[in-house]
Amino acid sequence: MTGINQGQVLHHGAPLSDAKAAVILVHGRGATAAGIMGLARMIDIGDEATIAWLAPQAPSNTWYPLPFMQPLKANEPHRSEALATIDGLISSIIEAGVPADRIGVIGFSQGACLSLEHALVGEHRAAFVGALSGGVMGPDDEPRVAEGTREGLRVFIGCGDRDAHIPIERAELSAALFADTGAEVDYRRYHGMDHTINDDEVAALRDAVRALASD
Repeated sequence: MTGINQGQVLHHGAPLSDAKAAVILVHGRGATAAGIMGLARMIDIGDEATIAWLAPQAPSNTWYPLPFMQPLKANEPHRSEALATIDGLISSIIEAGVPADRIGVIGFSQGACLSLEHALVGEHRAAFVGALSGGVMGPDDEPRVAEGTREGLRVFIGCGDRDAHIPIERAELSAALFADTGAEVDYRRYHGMDHTINDDEVAALRDAVRALASD
């Protein structure tokens, strides 16, 4: 992959040259690319030969050092470097022949925050973004603003209302932010759920990935 250290990116499923669609999986703080790749097997659309799954590995297992609701500058340059990793992967996927409208980015926890952050400010836009227990970055007293339209972008955000790491209000604000830009947003609040992934989220992601690969 041009511009990407392949040793830092796990690949599962179809080769990019044969894939109908590609999905980038972004792991959480303290986790690994190998760990988040397990989500690909959970989603399993029943035809793995059509999907290329890619999972980049963060340096020291962390995309940025401080909590996601700290001022953006406090997490630099790590935030920008992490966003550039996703941008580089999307660019490489497109160069390999998979069009942008068949690319998805899915993240959990810190990876979900980074995935939404990329959808907000990234250079190369994917067609689908899935955020499991996450929200856009930045403090409450600096509301984020999206430049331009996100028409054609599909966004899934799922979060529990007992999540100890992601305030449910931030997940809701993130969903509203993307809806205001014209994106098609599927936001699901899960009563009593903590910081985890549930079967309903996996089913929603399965439908989204299947749509990416459909003719």
